[in-house]
Amino acid sequence: MNELVLMVALPLLTAFLLPVIDRLSSLAARWIGPLVLLLTAIIGLSAWSQTGSGAITIELGNFRPPLGIDLYVDQLALLFALAVTLGTLLLWPAEGEQRLRQSTLALLLAGSGSGLALSGDLFNIYVLYELIAVVSYGLAASRGTAAGQAATLRYLIVSAFGAALALAGIALVYQATGTLNLAQLAQLAPTQLNNGQGLAAFVLMLVGFGVKAELFPVNTWVPEVYATAPARVAGLLAGVVSKLALLIIVRLLILLFPQPEALTVMLVLGILGVLTGELAAWRARDFNRMLAFSSIGQLGIMFIAFSIPGKAGVFAGLAVALHHLVVKPALFLLAQRWGGSLEHLAGVAKGSPLAAALFILLALSLIGVPPLPGFWAKLLVMIHLLEQQSSLYALGAWIIMAGAALEANYLFRVASSFYRREAAATPPAAHRTGDLAGASLLGAALAAAVFLIVPLADRIEAMAGQAADRDHYIQTVNPEPLP
Repeated sequence: MNELVLMVALPLLTAFLLPVIDRLSSLAARWIGPLVLLLTAIIGLSAWSQTGSGAITIELGNFRPPLGIDLYVDQLALLFALAVTLGTLLLWPAEGEQRLRQSTLALLLAGSGSGLALSGDLFNIYVLYELIAVVSYGLAASRGTAAGQAATLRYLIVSAFGAALALAGIALVYQATGTLNLAQLAQLAPTQLNNGQGLAAFVLMLVGFGVKAELFPVNTWVPEVYATAPARVAGLLAGVVSKLALLIIVRLLILLFPQPEALTVMLVLGILGVLTGELAAWRARDFNRMLAFSSIGQLGIMFIAFSIPGKAGVFAGLAVALHHLVVKPALFLLAQRWGGSLEHLAGVAKGSPLAAALFILLALSLIGVPPLPGFWAKLLVMIHLLEQQSSLYALGAWIIMAGAALEANYLFRVASSFYRREAAATPPAAHRTGDLAGASLLGAALAAAVFLIVPLADRIEAMAGQAADRDHYIQTVNPEPLP
């Protein structure tokens, strides 16, 4: 299993060598990035079966934690490491003047994202999170427009503020415990972090890491960046990077802060995220902005789901997250040609029937129309919310239903405009073959999930049970005791 280190090392090494390779052969530089990502995906898939019976830990340099760096590999971590690798491969930057720069940044994103998913201590999580942040700034501004650079600057300011908050939270944790290893923190949490200082540390890290997870109220950068960045970059940020940030928060919640107050904070912020995101998406008249605000609403549902105590919350939240991981990148691939005013999309079904059909399929699942996977994911969240016998959790369920109604309104409004007899005066250009093929692949995966919903649900439930088992995490890593 030590070969899993290559999922982090190979993309990072290739990213630094890529400019040199490009000087020797532009053809080799064009293909080496996708090939490296394909190789790392194969490495991850080959290790998948070995994590079914239990998680494993990899001690880099054979130094025992907490002194050494360890990677914690359970099916949840490996799934997200594979997601960032395959997502980057699917949304690989299109050809253009910035090809070399974007390819380098995409490889850095894949390597640091895999490392973030597998990291077993807060220090490495913070370092890799900041590396992802720097990479995302470069990708967001890669179009080179004044609007894109201004949006990226605002994103940088908000993200830097979040990083400072996260670092302050980590400092509070270290001051209370004297360690940053997650397994050791999980052992010490009941006595050292189940107090006011611990709750303050959680809130600081929740808001800090929540910048990338589109958490209310630190998500103000989302609509501007998604509207001005290349659509493939927006798909990466919304579909993949946001889930990595969410994974950090879920790990912290399970291992360090399994207390009712922390769950309540997540629930309230999730409710506000759904309300603000869906209302803003309903008012949007720009395709990319509509998708951006919709993403904020969907991430709000995930925060609500993960606020449910125990394995049930992890199960429900993971189901929604995986559904969003498929749907949102596909929608942004369609936005590669459909970005801009919604009025320009009038009558596009005549020239792009496949793209219009894909949008309707994705929209129906996003709303939660049975028997599509989005329906089962939202139903799972609703059931577990109502089981809590709490007025606040019941409010969360009602907010999700209200958000679904708003989603149905604005997505059906867009879909109906596709089939107008009067086409727009300046209709969008036809989709590139690669964009349409990628969206079709994700749409086919969504459709196939309808017929595999039971085995998929069983697999996700088992994954959630493994991730929610705090004692198993501690026993797997088995860190050296503090002196």
